[in-house]
Amino acid sequence: MPKYLPEPFRIKVVEPIQLINQAEREKALKAAGYNVFGLRAQDVYIDLMTDSGTGAMSQAQWSAMMSGDESYAGARSFYRLKEVMEDIFGFKHFVPTHQGRAAENILAAVLLKAGQFVPSNMHFDTTEGNILARGGVPTNLVKQVAYEPQTVVDFKGDMDTDALKAWIEEKGPANIPFGMMTITNNAGGGQPVSLANLRAVSEIYRSYNIPFFIDACRYAENAYFIKLREPGYADKTPLEIAREIFALADGATMSAKKDGMVNIGGFLATNDDKLFERVRAELILREGFPTYGGLAGRDLDALAVGLRDGLQEDYLAYRLAQTAYAADRIRQAGMPLIEPTGGHAIYLDAAGLLPHLSREQLPGQALSVALYQYGGIRAVEMGTIAFGQLVDGQWKFPPLELVRLAIPRRTYTQSHFDYVAEVIGEIKADAGKIRGMKMTYAPELLRHFTAQFEYV
Repeated sequence: MPKYLPEPFRIKVVEPIQLINQAEREKALKAAGYNVFGLRAQDVYIDLMTDSGTGAMSQAQWSAMMSGDESYAGARSFYRLKEVMEDIFGFKHFVPTHQGRAAENILAAVLLKAGQFVPSNMHFDTTEGNILARGGVPTNLVKQVAYEPQTVVDFKGDMDTDALKAWIEEKGPANIPFGMMTITNNAGGGQPVSLANLRAVSEIYRSYNIPFFIDACRYAENAYFIKLREPGYADKTPLEIAREIFALADGATMSAKKDGMVNIGGFLATNDDKLFERVRAELILREGFPTYGGLAGRDLDALAVGLRDGLQEDYLAYRLAQTAYAADRIRQAGMPLIEPTGGHAIYLDAAGLLPHLSREQLPGQALSVALYQYGGIRAVEMGTIAFGQLVDGQWKFPPLELVRLAIPRRTYTQSHFDYVAEVIGEIKADAGKIRGMKMTYAPELLRHFTAQFEYV
C-alpha cells in the first residue's frame, strides 16, 4: 500500500487560486474584523473552512443536471431522487430542503416546545442553534473519552448510554420530543459512531417512546469506518451498512452538501405519517413545494447521483487516506491534534498549542487568524466562540478548544496539504508569539459566523 493513496479520478476542470502577500492578508483580516468568515474567497489560498458544499462534482452529476426537470410540482427530478432515497435510507417519507439547517428548523418547529430537551452524542452548531431558537435545551451525552484529545479509540463519537438513560429518567420522557445522534460526530473531531452504539441508543429511545433522528451529514464516511473497524462488517458494503444504520431510526436530517457530494441541498425524512403531514405544511410555508423544497430540479438530480457517488468504496478509501496523510504531515510539524484522525477534517488542539493564552483570550480564534496570516489558509474555530456560552459577560467554556481544517471533497491534492503542513510548522515555531483575542460584537445565536474581534 503506497503511503499516499492516489486519487480515484482525473482532473478535468481547474479553478485558479492565488496567494496574496502578507500585508494584503493583514489588511483583509482587519477589514473582516478578524473573523475569517468575513474574508473574500478570492483572498484565500487554501480554503479549509468547511467541507459543506465546497467539493467538486463528478461528470455523472454534471451530466444529470442537464436533464433536470424544473417543473414547480411533480418534477421527474424529484422522483429520481425519491428512488435513491428509498434505496439507501429506507424511510417512508422525505422532503428535500435547501440545506441541512432548513431540515433542522422544520423538525424543531413541528416537534419542539420551549423548555423541552433534546439529547445527542454532540449537537453541531446549526442543530444546537435551531433547538435554542425554539426555546429548547440541547444536551450532549457523548462518552467522556471524546474530550480527551490524545486518547485513541475506534469509535470516539459513541454516546454514553448509561448517561442517556439516567438523563431521560431525570428530565422525564414527556419533556423530550425527540433524540438525535450525529454521524460522524463533527463537533467532537469528526469521530465515527459504532453500529453497536447506534443500536443501543435506538433501543433506549424506543423503550421510552422517544422518536430517534439521525443527523446524517457524513453517514457514508461513518459507514466506511464501521466497515474498517467494527467486528463483523468487513465484508459488508457501505450501502449495506448504511441501510442497517437507518433501519434503527425513526427519521433523519441531512445536509447533503457533505456526503451527498453536492453544492446545495438536504432533506428531512420520517416514518411517521402524521409527523410528515406537519413537516410538509411547514416546508410549503418556509422552503417550497414538497417535490422541490427550495431546490432547482437540476440540484435534485445532482443529489440523486451524488448520494450513490458518496458510497463508492474507492472514493471512501481515498477520502479517509487523504485526511490521514494530511494529519500525518501536520503531526510531524509538531501540532497537537484530536486523535485518531476523523474522516472529513483534521482538528487542531488550539489550547494544547497555545498554553500561554487563557480560555478568555480565545486561543481557537487566535489560531484560526494565525493560519490565514502565515499562509492564506482559512479554517474555522470550534471552541469557545462556536460552542461556549456567554452569560452576563462571563464565559462558560466548552470542554474542547479546537480549530477545524475541513477537507472539501475531490478538491485539493497532496501538494496542497504539504503546503498546509509547512505553514503549520512555522506557526508551531512561533506559537509563543501568538496573541490572544477578544470579541467586540456577536449576535445571540451562531455567533461565530458574524462575530467581530480584536487583539487583547
